Amino acid sequence: MQKIKTGDIVQVIAGDDKGRTGKVLKIITKTNRVLVEGLNIVKKHVKPNPQLNIEGGIVPREAPMHISNVALYDASKSASSRVGIRTLENGTKVRYFKKTNEVVDTKA
Repeated sequence: MQKIKTGDIVQVIAGDDKGRTGKVLKIITKTNRVLVEGLNIVKKHVKPNPQLNIEGGIVPREAPMHISNVALYDASKSASSRVGIRTLENGTKVRYFKKTNEVVDTKA
């Protein structure tokens, strides 16, 4: 079970965007990186392609950052927290915040 999943709200804990929050768009498991909406913005130089109606120029886009630089954001406490995995009595695994012991997954 992954501790951070697509669609989670995470807070950056290291790097230039430290302290900012965003939604996870994609997880790249091969390199242990995450793509977070609106964070780690880089400028990409794009060639124009008239066949695909793409204008050329400098386009800002999100770049992947390492998964160790983000932590799951606890909206109830307005802070980030580490995540653990716990097995319930019925055998299902759920994620929980280590600071508050609250379960992250609501469908459990």
